[in-house]
Amino acid sequence: MGAGGPRPGVGPPDGGWGWVVLVACFVVTGFAYGFPKAVSVFFRALMRDFGAGYSDTAWVSSIMLAMLYGTGPVSSILVTRFGCRPVMLAGGLLASAGMILASFATRLLELYLTAGVLTGLGLALNFQPSLIMLGLYFERRRPLANGLAAAGSPVFLSALSPLGQLLLELFGWRGGFLLFGGLLLHCCACGAVMRPPPGPGPRPRPRADREEDCAGDAPGEAEADAEGTRLRLREAPPSGRARRRLLDVAVCTDRAFIVYVVTKFLMALGLFVPAILLVNYAKDAGVPDTEAAFLLSIVGFVDIVARPACGALAGLARLRPHVPYLFSLALLANGITDLSSARARSYGTLVAFCIAFGLSYGMVGALQFEVLMAAVGAPRFPSALGLVLLVEAVAVLIGPPSAGRLVDALKNYEIIFYLAGSEVALAGVFMAVATYCCLRRSRDTPPGPTSGASDTEDAEAEGEPEPLPPGTQEPRSLESLEVPSPRAGSVGQEREADPGRSRESV
Repeated sequence: MGAGGPRPGVGPPDGGWGWVVLVACFVVTGFAYGFPKAVSVFFRALMRDFGAGYSDTAWVSSIMLAMLYGTGPVSSILVTRFGCRPVMLAGGLLASAGMILASFATRLLELYLTAGVLTGLGLALNFQPSLIMLGLYFERRRPLANGLAAAGSPVFLSALSPLGQLLLELFGWRGGFLLFGGLLLHCCACGAVMRPPPGPGPRPRPRADREEDCAGDAPGEAEADAEGTRLRLREAPPSGRARRRLLDVAVCTDRAFIVYVVTKFLMALGLFVPAILLVNYAKDAGVPDTEAAFLLSIVGFVDIVARPACGALAGLARLRPHVPYLFSLALLANGITDLSSARARSYGTLVAFCIAFGLSYGMVGALQFEVLMAAVGAPRFPSALGLVLLVEAVAVLIGPPSAGRLVDALKNYEIIFYLAGSEVALAGVFMAVATYCCLRRSRDTPPGPTSGASDTEDAEAEGEPEPLPPGTQEPRSLESLEVPSPRAGSVGQEREADPGRSRESV
């Protein structure tokens, strides 16, 4: 599998096998975001069989989402140590095994551990590596690729929920869980196509180091490593070269990363609240049940169109450098939509809200990871994504549950929409202001006298330095360089080596 990668080239291909990787990322994204919500169709049957309440059974989806977001650093470490493909294959097996074991559960605790922990961890080990690999395959078309991959979330949500209802009616919740477990094995197929992209080829290395690295490899593995077909990052041998860290926490000192993390935390507090409360809010306003449920379908249909369209828009040459501001505009539009619809009561105004919300929500989904990739770069993206997902997990566990408690206490949805809209709009304003004031000024500031040293340190931290050819000494400073006087022996040796050269050239 390792030796079947593409031949070394130059730069991301922006196509070719990357389109296959994009389709796999589309499927994985759909499972990661759509599956925890689609499982909710089985809750009523679980409540009846286990004699539990809705809040108890809803913990299955909550634990699944917490594992998806909260295990981001673990996924980053595993990707750095073993590579994307092995991690995704293991994640697909874990996700499938979790749902299969859940079909034999006799207690809710067993459901929490199997469908919640195991399946959630498996989805996390698929979701993050797929985004990392997508960023390695696309550079010029990366915004479009991110938008198309993000469209998997609404597509799979629209497909998995009716499929789950059909399986529940035909085979019960145990048969539905068992078949869903088999369906999650498609994540293994998606992981199998994640071969490493073309690279610039291997750098020359001393023979002793090559023999030391290849001493424990099986036949054929050394050649695969030499062709750059494996993303596993080896630890450098103890010869003075820089070591690669499994989790680059130094990215937390990057201003762009800090701005993005704060924005994502504020966004996650209120972004998902209106979608969760929309159906109950419409029923409370007197809308019939069937029409209230159709409101979510409207959001999903608009979301499917908005994500790839926004990705293509962000990929335009004039807008590509200003993607953070476009992301801020999407957040601000989403927050204003929530604020303006807080008093919506008629079905027509709720439909208009769903169209505007689906459009802005799709823009946010299409741009969020593109902004992170542009902020930290491809080498630090795995660590940055893991840390961002961990922070987002905290916000997701705070925002929607708090909104539900406020609804139970106040019996008023209007305040909830005001709070959620204010949080999302604040995230958009903060992103725009911080990008303009902090990041732009730091880029415009001329480098100081110590910038060369910091650049050298960053280069050493990113990877090992390129070794010089054998027999070549490291260049010294200009002050210490002296022109040696020609010796007779050296001149004679040069004459013998190349008798055709003139005396003047010697």
